[in-house]
Amino acid sequence: MTQNNSNTSDNKKKFCSWKKFLFKPDLPKNNPTDIALIKNQAKGKVWVEYLKFFLIPTYQSDSFSALETALIEENSRRSTFRKMLTPLTIIGSLIIIFMVFLAVFAPWLSPYTYKQLSLSQFPGAYAPPSPEHFLGTTLYGRDILGRIIYGARESLTLGISAILISYVFGTIFGLIAAYFGGKVDTIIMRIFDLLMTLPGLVIVLLFGAIFGRTMNVYMISFGILMIPENARLIRSQVLIVKQCQYVEAARISGAKDFRIMFKHILPNSIAPMIISASFSMGATILGITALTFLGMGEPNVVEWGGDVNLGKSMVFQAPWAFFWPGFFIIITVFGFILLGDGLVDVFNPRNTTEN
Repeated sequence: MTQNNSNTSDNKKKFCSWKKFLFKPDLPKNNPTDIALIKNQAKGKVWVEYLKFFLIPTYQSDSFSALETALIEENSRRSTFRKMLTPLTIIGSLIIIFMVFLAVFAPWLSPYTYKQLSLSQFPGAYAPPSPEHFLGTTLYGRDILGRIIYGARESLTLGISAILISYVFGTIFGLIAAYFGGKVDTIIMRIFDLLMTLPGLVIVLLFGAIFGRTMNVYMISFGILMIPENARLIRSQVLIVKQCQYVEAARISGAKDFRIMFKHILPNSIAPMIISASFSMGATILGITALTFLGMGEPNVVEWGGDVNLGKSMVFQAPWAFFWPGFFIIITVFGFILLGDGLVDVFNPRNTTEN
């Protein structure tokens, strides 16, 4: 008798917990609207919906559907942040944050001013690391640590500026070409196809020969060269997004083309651009340092590639003059590549579906 009572009690608990799950589920506290909706739908219909659930094979209660939708939305919000917490994105982000820290606080971190590190000459060429110069000195006796700190500012500034030029104009041209199509699309894309056939390094050197071998000229040159690639990237994404029903609904409702393009289409097409920006940033920094390494930069500008160029002749006699600038070039580019790989996993639709 005692065993029967315990079984009955257990069954009753299971029944109540199952009924509570179906018709009075607990939702996240940040969804009060969904909670109210489920309670209103389940109120007064508990037994009716319970019978339908067991008697009708394909029946699903409205409260359960609302719960499922709310949970999917919450998991979607959480999944993006959770995917960002991967070794790739964490390591890449830490490297980039460190470089940004050096660039922003360079005047306080460096023991020497920018003018001293770029124009002044000090005795003790290629001095080894010491308490006065932690990483040694260059050919002109300049502190390597200070030049690395200010070099981070120069590299990031030039890279970000080139990326902004390429992505702003690339996004505008790609969006216009994909949205309007027809002759507009053909003309814009054929011009960009022609530009992509030109050798990039030759074009940059040509710009330098015409307008002067300055870092700003190189920065603008790299930005212009990346416009066609970014335009093609955003165009391919816009061609998909503009077929969505909400875009058609906006068009039918009388929204203007400008509003449709920049409010409804562009925000939903920007994910591939974010991924590409990380890779392009690393490639731009590497390209600019390559030019300065070849002696094409300004002699009075603190840049990592120029320091590698000065130290290459003393690789064995003074390896610190060659190693540290090269190391920071590699680690910075590596950080942007790691971040880009991590963002691919975050914005990949297949990964979102699988999770």
